[in-house]
Amino acid sequence: MIKYLKNIISNKHFKIFTNIYILSTTLFVIWILFLDVNSISFHQQLNSEIEQLIKQKNDLEIKIKNDKKLIEDLQNIDNYEAFARENYYMKKENEEIYIIEYQDSLKN
Repeated sequence: MIKYLKNIISNKHFKIFTNIYILSTTLFVIWILFLDVNSISFHQQLNSEIEQLIKQKNDLEIKIKNDKKLIEDLQNIDNYEAFARENYYMKKENEEIYIIEYQDSLKN
């Protein structure tokens, strides 16, 4: 048993891994990478959240652009009336509206 321990202690790899600087550096790296509040997994979560927010921002910018175009189009009273008729099925007095739905456009 003692001979076995002497062999282990005399091994050059054992000496390297028991060096206090290597042990402390290894523990420090493990702590920073995995156990710390600002670990790699936390940064990955933040990066994915940033990507989602950038996509959401781009989508909202497109919607804003479309809404601005719609507002410009609705400045004309004729376009305003057409918009109300098409989207909200509004009508003038003494007027009837027929909505024709095709079989393939109905939701099941």
